[in-house]
Amino acid sequence: MVLFRRNESTVNMLITPIHTKKVILGDNLEDILKTSLPSLEENSVVVITSKIVSITQGNVVKIDDGKDKETLVKQEADKYIYDEYMYSTHKTYLTITKNILTPSAGIDESNGNGYYILWPKDPMKTAEKLWRFLQKTYHIKKVGVIISDSSFIPLRTGSVSIGLAWCGFAPIKNYIGTPDVFGKPLQYTTTSFVDGLSVAAGLAMGEGDQQQPIAVITYVPDLTFVAKPPTKDEQDAMRYPLEKDMFGPLIRAASWEKGKK
Repeated sequence: MVLFRRNESTVNMLITPIHTKKVILGDNLEDILKTSLPSLEENSVVVITSKIVSITQGNVVKIDDGKDKETLVKQEADKYIYDEYMYSTHKTYLTITKNILTPSAGIDESNGNGYYILWPKDPMKTAEKLWRFLQKTYHIKKVGVIISDSSFIPLRTGSVSIGLAWCGFAPIKNYIGTPDVFGKPLQYTTTSFVDGLSVAAGLAMGEGDQQQPIAVITYVPDLTFVAKPPTKDEQDAMRYPLEKDMFGPLIRAASWEKGKK
């Protein structure tokens, strides 16, 4: 259990990591949720790691079946960069996959029990399906879902969690036009609940053998729950245009090769 106090006048944000069985191929994610999460209150956000989503979808490849990770990365990525040093030392490609800059198209073998684990099939549709399941199973209306995964921030040591998909809440808080502490209108500032909550949940869940691939977050300040899945326009709004991105000059200058996706 992790508490974050915003200030003395507000309720603490509460993050509760959920311990589960070891998730293996053939398991059913809805059954795991029902078993590991006996109750769920209104205004909760359930963060689920992409790894157990993919395993329960069967979106994995056995490591010794003849397909190496390099082939899988090129198959799953939209674009990729081969760097001799990076590949020789880390067996890693830099990729853009589902409009996210991430190593090796998100493919990982840690906690995979002999399998390469790919990113979930159609993450947004999967998040919507899980959202409807939680509403029906726990008889609640206001609930959010995030499918998260580990990634990296350029030039920083250590991994952080990011949100691959979400449902049930407004993903962005827009501060543009509102005053800062000195009354000056903010011109660019927006906050991502999808990634911010993923980071917070990732810290509570851990990255090793904790067996906590689910976290429940309650009392999230300023979060707006919604009664419908994100529209295509709302999904597109989370994808920042490359021409406006502060890392855009670096990304555009790189020699990308096209992946099979």
